[in-house]
Amino acid sequence: MICVVVVNTYKKAAESLYEKMAQFLNDAGHTVVRSDFSGSDTPFPVSEYDCAITLGGDGTVLYASRRCAPSGKPVVPVNLGEFGFIAGIRPDNWQASLSDFFAGKIKLTKRSLVKAEVVRRGTTVYVGTALNDMVLSAAQAAKIVEVDIRTSHSAFGKFKADALIISTSTGSTAYSAAAGGPIVDPDLDVLILNTVSAFSLSNRPLVLPSDIRLSLEVLPSRTQDFVLSCDGQVHIPVEPNDSIFIKKAEHSVLLAGCDSSVFYTALRSKLHWSGGPRA
Repeated sequence: MICVVVVNTYKKAAESLYEKMAQFLNDAGHTVVRSDFSGSDTPFPVSEYDCAITLGGDGTVLYASRRCAPSGKPVVPVNLGEFGFIAGIRPDNWQASLSDFFAGKIKLTKRSLVKAEVVRRGTTVYVGTALNDMVLSAAQAAKIVEVDIRTSHSAFGKFKADALIISTSTGSTAYSAAAGGPIVDPDLDVLILNTVSAFSLSNRPLVLPSDIRLSLEVLPSRTQDFVLSCDGQVHIPVEPNDSIFIKKAEHSVLLAGCDSSVFYTALRSKLHWSGGPRA
């Protein structure tokens, strides 16, 4: 197999682990291609590969997932981060986990991505995807964004807030959760529409079916510069009167060792979610 190993350059542990992993993979007869991740959305150094192994946190998995989803190649995440809602393979168990993966003994979990298309004066200026979320906000702090939101069969109305978040179920534990959104089991295929500091007490998070298509029109205001952030890693300038069309992406990503047990373990251990007393 040709394995792209994505090394998060901000993680000191990733560098030392890469050397050991590269030797392990070479000894097993695999070809290793290194790809450094420093927060920017750069392409992999090769176009032909069989899997991507990430050494970092969930952010590294987000980057690799956007790269791998169109090709259908699996992502094998080794967790070197703080939370590990997506990356489920422990750094002290990576050898056994990789051996199981190559032997076909690790379950591959399919996760949906969300897709955004930005249209300006009738011309598409950006198309991209995100595993966690799309966030529309003003380019400057302490500015608001006003958006008219519609679907093909109904109008949601005008939303005025510091930011608008459209999250997948995978991303429900990220920015959306920090903004008061629901925590959704990643096996549920939904989209979550949530606001940050909305200018109305009636605004509440909405859990929507994954086949919905949202149409967002950025309304003119005193704020002139906006930005659409994809997974907090890709930032696209948006102008007043732009239309943003958001829906479930055509391609999903295959993640190794990322089933629901990883999700609930992270809730208990990382967010200290203990539930009520046991009878």
